[in-house]
Order: sequence, then C-alpha cells, then structure tokens
Amino acid sequence: MDRSCAATVQVRNAVERALGALEPGDVVLVACSGGPDSLALAAATGWVAKRLGLFAGAVIVDHQLQEGSAEIAAWAAEVCERLGLSPVEVVAVQVDGAGGLEAAARDVRYAALTASAQLHGCKVVLLGHTQEDQAETVLLRLTRGSGARSLSAMAAVNGLWHRPLLDTPRAVVHESATEVLTEIGEVAWRDPHNLDTRFARVRVRQFLESLGDELGPGVIVGLARSASMLRDDADALDELADALFEDAITVEDGVIAVEVNALDGIPRAIRTRVVRAMCLAAGVVPGDLSRDHVLAVDQLVAKWTGQGPAFLPGGVQAQRTYDRLKVSRPTQ
Repeated sequence: MDRSCAATVQVRNAVERALGALEPGDVVLVACSGGPDSLALAAATGWVAKRLGLFAGAVIVDHQLQEGSAEIAAWAAEVCERLGLSPVEVVAVQVDGAGGLEAAARDVRYAALTASAQLHGCKVVLLGHTQEDQAETVLLRLTRGSGARSLSAMAAVNGLWHRPLLDTPRAVVHESATEVLTEIGEVAWRDPHNLDTRFARVRVRQFLESLGDELGPGVIVGLARSASMLRDDADALDELADALFEDAITVEDGVIAVEVNALDGIPRAIRTRVVRAMCLAAGVVPGDLSRDHVLAVDQLVAKWTGQGPAFLPGGVQAQRTYDRLKVSRPTQ
C-alpha cells in the first residue's frame, strides 16, 4: 500500500494531469538540476509514467558555471535513474554571458533540452517551476513596465514545455522531495547561485519573501492568480488582433498596408497589437521593437496631424498617406 505523504500525492496528481492526454509509449523528459523542485518532479514523473505506460527520462544540463558542476550533474543523473527514469543524460553546455548570465544560461539550457527532446522523439519536456517561480516572474516583469502578455508570466503549457507544478507551492514540492529522497538515502542539492544577490531573480525572491512576511502568504497566490487571469485576457486580445490583421491588412512586395478606417474605433489594446504585427511583418526584429516604436506608429492612426514617417529598427519606416498606413523598408 502506498503511504506517501500528502505533498507527494499532490505533486503526483499535478504531473498526472499534465501527462493525461499522452498515449502509452510516448516519451517524456524531465529537466533536472538536482535541486528539490526538479527531483520532486522527477520522482513523481517516474511514478506516474509507469501507471500511464509512458517512457520517462531526464536531462541534466551542466552549465559549467561553478566548480564541481560535472560531479553534481553526474550525481543528479544517478539519482534520476534510481527514481526510475530512463534514459537519463547529462549535457554540458558553454554559457557565454551575452545578454546577461541568467539570460544566456537560460537560452543554452532550453537549446540543449530541445535537442535532447528531438533526439529521443519526446512529446513533452517537464519543467519544475512552482507557484513561487510564477510570482517572482510577475514581479520581475512589473519592474520593466510590461503589458498583459508579459505579466501573464510562464504558461503551464507552451508547445513542448509543460510546467505541472506552476500552481503548487514551493513548500509542498520541497516536502515531497524530502520524502522521496529520504527513501533512497539522498538529499537534494542546493544551488549556491540561488543565494547570490548579483542575480535579479534572487533579489526578487528575497523581496517576495519579505512581502509575504509583511502582507501574508496570500501575496504569492495573488500574483500567480493575476498571471493566470492576464493570460486569459492576453489570449483573447491576441485572437481579436489576429482576426483583424487577416481581414484588413494587405501584404505586397514587402509593403504592409491598411486602410486607416479599418482601425477606427478599435480599442487601443487591439489596435496596437495589429500595428506591432505590421512592423514585424515588415521585417523588424521582435527584440528590437519597443513599446515606444509601436506607439509612434499608432500615432499615425489615432492622432494624425500630417506628421512624417515613424522610423523603426532595421531601416523600416511607417508612413501615412491620406487614409492609408504603410509599413515597409524603403529601397535606396
């Protein structure tokens, strides 16, 4: 008889919900660092996979950013195997620090996980983000003046990536990790980078903890709930904007155009999404297109006074001629 604690049952249930749509024989992989979140997830995935007839493996990405990382990765792989996962592989990567160490590490980690998923014909990669991780992401993005899409933070499902523990408190996940690891005589690794205040997420985590002390534990739940509601709103707005783009926008010889009256009376939240899509269709790189750029183009629609073109990254321009707005990269 299974006498697992309530925390382990909760984690297993969350994983089972995430994997319930898969067919017997499908392959899933767990992204594992050796920390308590990912090991609790690995243990639950191994348990659920047996009952659903799935093949469950794990990938440990060694970022090689601290001394002894290869040994930690090898230990994490061994623990995953003891938890019933197979295949288990360690992938060593190089982090060049471009764009900041956190961002660079994340980019190479996801690239490594994607490559492993392709290699093994994997349907789903499970990530161990918890409710606190979601709340931290919301706070980080609030400080950057983000909109609804960005503030919706991490999606529970985003293509290959599944985050079954996104609604589960970190304390529950850690309690489960302690139980399953104690059974095999192991203790989860604690990444010292999680205490290094050079990293923005660490500072936000500490701030969130202090907010919880001051305002109560509902702060974390509230931020995570806000992310979920904002995701619903952003999805609805994106759907409306996509439909308007399809109906009203013409694309010919690299010129993205619209009759301005098609945008008259359209709420700004939808109209600016259409404007952004026009800019991207004209060749602006997404990461280079700022909110200010989008608003400058929107001025040609909403506050037209005969002004000249709006200049965008990559040599792209938006210009209004009478009642027609065009976005393109002019030829010399």
